[in-house]
Amino acid sequence: QVQLVESGGGLVQAGGSLRLSCAASGLTFTKYNMGWFRQAPGKERELVGTITAWSGRTTIYTDSVKGRFTISRDNAKNTVYLQMNSLKPEDTAVYSCAADLLRLHEYDYWGQGIQVTVSS
Repeated sequence: QVQLVESGGGLVQAGGSLRLSCAASGLTFTKYNMGWFRQAPGKERELVGTITAWSGRTTIYTDSVKGRFTISRDNAKNTVYLQMNSLKPEDTAVYSCAADLLRLHEYDYWGQGIQVTVSS
């Protein structure tokens, strides 16, 4: 079965950094674009950014994190990462990874999500 498992979340002070990992299994990882999403309390889920299946081209869609967040992947480890620097309280959210086979922002598989809390 396909599984996406996020790790690396938790509580961090404003200005600090976290790196989230999403480990994939049960799928041919190099066939999938990967996305990172987040959902803050009282807000809709938003697409933070994506990384392409093989070339690893990244796009950040959330304007407020541009220059602070970076997406990468290690195909040998079937893992995608979200490096979050200079964290702000408004970054507090549940972060989820997702896999997109057709590479059209139509996501086939989702992780359970992981909490990131940024304190003032």
